[in-house]
This record gives sequence, structure tokens and C-alpha cells, in this order.
Amino acid sequence: MTFDDVNAASVPVQILSEDECWNALLSASLGRVAVAVGGIPDIFPVNFVAADRRLLFRTASGTKLIELTVNNRVAFETDGVGRDDAWSVVVHGTARALQTQREIDDAAALPLRPLIPTVKPVFVEIVPESVTGRRFTLGPEPTATLT
Repeated sequence: MTFDDVNAASVPVQILSEDECWNALLSASLGRVAVAVGGIPDIFPVNFVAADRRLLFRTASGTKLIELTVNNRVAFETDGVGRDDAWSVVVHGTARALQTQREIDDAAALPLRPLIPTVKPVFVEIVPESVTGRRFTLGPEPTATLT
């Protein structure tokens, strides 16, 4: 065990590098996309795929697509919890429905299928402007000491 291993284990919250964030995004498939229209925030669970440093999900006509059309600036979050640690990645960027047949065909070739038996014909791409993440070491709450 190196000094860095000991130091990392003693720090319950660690900042992830951008590459570590993308590795986490590549390992995940369920997240939440947040958008605000008229000052009212909304959040939607989506299954997604990370590809070529962007995120893609599918949707149908409805509130989510309308809100993304009104305000394409979004926040996206996904996370994972293991036995000893957890992580969270937040992406800020812009969303748009794919328009050209080539874009749609390329997206359709990715492993992205609806989780529930519904038709989701619209592919939406999130182009990140920032990607941040944290890793958390899980464990009991430390004993507080008063000085």
C-alpha cells in the first residue's frame, strides 16, 4: 500500500478527473436530465448511453421534449453505489433532438433501447460543456470530538 492509497482511503470525498468521469458515464445506463422552463425546474429519469464524449437518450413526444425545445440548457446526473464506495457525475450542456437521417441511424446503432415497452422515436443528444464528478468512500459516521 502506498502513501497515496492510505491518503485516498482517509479522504471520504475525492474529486474525479474528467477521464474518470467519462469512465463512470460509460459504465452507467440510468441517469436524470434536469431542465428549467419559466423558472420552474423539472427532472426526468432516462436510460442513456455515453459515446464520443456526448450522451444520448431516447424519448417520445411529451413534456420532456417540449421543455428541451424551449430551453436546451440541461444538467444531467448519474451515479453508482458499490459496497465500499459510491460516485456521482454531473454534466452541464446543451440538448437537441437529432435531425438528420445519418445522425439518427448512427444513434440507432448504439446499445440504447427503451427500458419499458414504449415507443421512443426521438434521439436526444447532450453535448457537454462541463463534466464533474466525485467518489465517496462509504463507512460509518466518525465520532465527533469537541475541542
